[in-house]
Amino acid sequence: MTQPPNQPPHGGFGAPQDPPPGQPPQQPPGQPQPQPGYGYPQTPPAAGNPYAQPAQPGPYASQPQQPGPYGQPQQPGPYAQPGPYGSQPQQPGPYASQPQYGYPQQPPTQPQFPAGPGAPGGGNGKRKKLLVIGAAAVAALLVAGGVTWAVVGGDDEGKKKSEAKNKDPKPSATAPSSPGPDEDDATEGEEDLNEGRQAGEAKVLWYKEAPKVPGSGGDAPGMWIDGDTVVKAAYKELYAYNAETGKTAWPAIKFPQKICAATKTATDDGKIVVAFKDGTKSTAKCNQIQVVDLKTGDRGWGKPVKEEGAFDFSMQSQLVLIGDVLMVGRDQSGTALRMSDGKKLYVADKKEEGTCFPSGFAGGDGKLLMSLSCGAAGPKEHDELQQLDPKTGKALWTKKFPKGWQVRKVYGTSPTIVYLRNEDKKQWNISVLKGNSDETRSEVSSKDNFAPQCGTSIINDQLDGCLGVASDDKYLYLPTDDTGANSIVAISLATGKEAWRTKSPLEETMLPLKVENGELVAYVEPSYDAGGRVVSIPTSGSHKPKTLLQHPAGTSKIESGFYSKDVDYVDGRFYISTTSITGSSIGDGKLMLAYGK
Repeated sequence: MTQPPNQPPHGGFGAPQDPPPGQPPQQPPGQPQPQPGYGYPQTPPAAGNPYAQPAQPGPYASQPQQPGPYGQPQQPGPYAQPGPYGSQPQQPGPYASQPQYGYPQQPPTQPQFPAGPGAPGGGNGKRKKLLVIGAAAVAALLVAGGVTWAVVGGDDEGKKKSEAKNKDPKPSATAPSSPGPDEDDATEGEEDLNEGRQAGEAKVLWYKEAPKVPGSGGDAPGMWIDGDTVVKAAYKELYAYNAETGKTAWPAIKFPQKICAATKTATDDGKIVVAFKDGTKSTAKCNQIQVVDLKTGDRGWGKPVKEEGAFDFSMQSQLVLIGDVLMVGRDQSGTALRMSDGKKLYVADKKEEGTCFPSGFAGGDGKLLMSLSCGAAGPKEHDELQQLDPKTGKALWTKKFPKGWQVRKVYGTSPTIVYLRNEDKKQWNISVLKGNSDETRSEVSSKDNFAPQCGTSIINDQLDGCLGVASDDKYLYLPTDDTGANSIVAISLATGKEAWRTKSPLEETMLPLKVENGELVAYVEPSYDAGGRVVSIPTSGSHKPKTLLQHPAGTSKIESGFYSKDVDYVDGRFYISTTSITGSSIGDGKLMLAYGK
């Protein structure tokens, strides 16, 4: 039985659940405290375990009396299943700032999201309300304070020149190897990271350490592989390396202020976009846009992107590429620019001034998705999801969700797979939509807890960007939250039910990365004394993992030290890089590591 679209079933969208008999409240394990960066903030789960409870019948709970997808009880209604953004412990997701300096630290025990697939815990819903309520007050303070903004070189320009003299990008697999802009000389006395490498283990192609940053730290968003060039952003610079040797591919690009955002993907002709701050103060805006060619390092057009309206803020921004369109997302608005020349196309603005505003963007497969938060703190408070025509901004469809259900993540765009969270009820839902439609095709139903790694941020909602989520035209792939060897579960997009699963070949977490040529590529994380590996899993047949690259045990301490990370496997090489740099005077933080055969 199903309910009409956008209509709550009997009993609303999930009644509050009591913990299962005899089960004590579940507390999150200790985790490193993240710093503000990409994604949004995580908060500890509420006491009492709302998960692993008996299902309740309803239009979207197709398996009565079975636990929900994250061990949450199935609730009546399309959004009443426990959601992947349940109240969860803090995670070292790809955008969470984590300790990166000094001696490699023991990785946290199961750095996952036990309440649901890959989302920070509560707090975000309240944040939306507070932003709307407090926006006018903040705007008034800015006006009263006479705040002005300008793009300047910064007062640490001399400091950068001094630092540049000490930077040295070593092409060999040695440590340390600082990512200086132009130098490729080896340094005597370095440690050979391939020393003691065993038969069958991959070799370290190269390793780069992060630049020194002040105590406030810095972002390191994005990692792009274009042919034989690998490009990485870090603090105020953009570095380019040869994929095989790690030598400098083109001189580093220095920005006048901190890099604060970047596109996750590149255009078909190899262009990316980087955003940087317009000043040095903590209130500086993330509104300076620069196009860069990955192959040559040449800069394209660059411009500031202004805020639109009194309640629009750009202290952080989100950059999404869809073909020849760049969406510059802010907290309550978004500006679409043409990639070819930077021309402003339109503003994705509020539907109703002050009451219904954009809250996040996601793009892929030619689609542009926008979430909206409407009627904050009012009786008609709700979230919406829209698909926009990238070139015009016209809404192709709009899906409204019941009060209390917040759009938190987009797990896929072909088809659209959206994760929602109800903070009040401590429940989550993953819905699969029909192609180019707001109609629900299926909803995830599973007895497992899932644990993709998603980022954290105080201000910005990143609709995409989880590490450990993949999908194709048949399945959604999610990693289970298990101690030791976990499993990857393939969930049918047609039914929302488990189709098959495969267990990690090691006693460590295995994360799905992407689907290529009919096989799922996954990353098995390292332990402190054993290297990770890259495996391929056939999406049909036996589903037995096959090792593509076995990482050496000799560098497991380095590899396991990337808590805030981005990873990729391209052309037989594995790359892992940090997404956030912790401030330190030592300057020996990890930036990037590459393995190959």
